[in-house]
Amino acid sequence: MPLIEARGLTKKFRQAVKEPGLVGSLKHFFSRQYRDKIAVDHIDFSVEAGESVAYLGPNGAGKSTTIKMLTGILVPTSGSLVVDGLVPHEKRQQNARKIGVVFGQRTQLWWDIPVIESFNLARDMYEIPAARYRDNLAQFTEILGLAEFMNLPAAKISLGQRMRADLCMALLHDPRILYLDEPTIGLDIAVKDSIRGFIRSRIEERGTTVILTTHDLGDIEDICKRIVIIDNGKIIHDGDLAKLKDTYARDRVIHFQLARPPESMGPIGAGLPACEITTDGLRLSVRFDRFKLAAGEIAAAVMPHVEVVDFRIDEPEVEDLIRKVYLGQLSLSPDAPQTGVLAGA
Repeated sequence: MPLIEARGLTKKFRQAVKEPGLVGSLKHFFSRQYRDKIAVDHIDFSVEAGESVAYLGPNGAGKSTTIKMLTGILVPTSGSLVVDGLVPHEKRQQNARKIGVVFGQRTQLWWDIPVIESFNLARDMYEIPAARYRDNLAQFTEILGLAEFMNLPAAKISLGQRMRADLCMALLHDPRILYLDEPTIGLDIAVKDSIRGFIRSRIEERGTTVILTTHDLGDIEDICKRIVIIDNGKIIHDGDLAKLKDTYARDRVIHFQLARPPESMGPIGAGLPACEITTDGLRLSVRFDRFKLAAGEIAAAVMPHVEVVDFRIDEPEVEDLIRKVYLGQLSLSPDAPQTGVLAGA
């Protein structure tokens, strides 16, 4: 059985509709009108234990609403949702013992007390056995570098320190599932690397299931093996991250730095009829389908006709691909070849 399974999961919000100004307020007072906003629209998905899934979409797509239903904060309007054998909104306390949650823009730490006291409170709330608490705290303190600010109030520590402490807080009770909402927002490169490495270690060593929502594509490539994209409440793509690149980001670009401008582009173009070739002074660039041609074949067709000083290859970037989806420049059809068990309704 999957660890997380949803069928026809839907969430509607009732929104008041009124005209602006005093007149609009008076009309609404005597004759109220409402409209339904569908945030999550009949989605089906299942996640196996130990998987790491990136759950992406533009702002307002339905990501946070889905996570809130998974954690039991919101009650679905319709459909079914089971998390590790429990219906989250019906068994909120039992569900909370099995999950850890990190929100990048919110903290679980008590603001005015030392960080270590927040950890001790978590120990008592989750009834963590003393030996396990000591072992986990010691391990997380070493890996995340918590010792330097452990005795400071949460209000006195930096954003990067707070995020590391929030991760520790979320994992002290050994949850089976970890929900991450923008876990590296606003952090510098070194802290991001530290947090990403820690999350990877939890997945690899303890089999923690991770569902990540983020706008930082570095988080996705470092942590997740599967990617799900939701837009307007519907899942529009589900599959392996490498498969996504292979299906929708096939182009590579190889850039040649030349000793002198080419005398003629005719021979190069004739040798590479299926490629897009551009020149800019001493630089010649060739865009090609990496599944039809190898970089060596491109070099073999170019180098007999020009003197090459250096070259580099630009690999397809998943960030560019996701950006195009968000801007509506690329439609990921549900009928396209996909892998994995997550699927749009």
